[in-house]
Amino acid sequence: MHIKELTKAEEQVMQILWQLKEAIVKDIIEEMPEPKPAYNTVSTVVRVLEGKGFIDHKAYGNSHVYFPIISDAEYKKFTFDKMMKNYFSDSYQSLVSFIVDEKKISVKELDELTSLIDKLKSKQ
Repeated sequence: MHIKELTKAEEQVMQILWQLKEAIVKDIIEEMPEPKPAYNTVSTVVRVLEGKGFIDHKAYGNSHVYFPIISDAEYKKFTFDKMMKNYFSDSYQSLVSFIVDEKKISVKELDELTSLIDKLKSKQ
């Protein structure tokens, strides 16, 4: 399966669909912050997401109930892998260095990371 990158608007709709599991366009709009976008705007985004293979629908008369077919975990992995490749040359050492330098990670958080790494090593 080839996952495509989402625009900000598409990602916002997907976040809502992942949360609701299934929804009509009106349900999606209700979950959006003010100022709410126009119905046609959200409807267009939904059709684009369906075209990209992220969602599908069930038809009930004139109503379409949309549901995700790519999970948030799959998209999270895709975006993380892309970030690792594009910004950290697939080096977890570079990623951790960035986090330590830029996010001013605490000693306690570093200890937690070390503990997590030890757990991962013991599983291999």
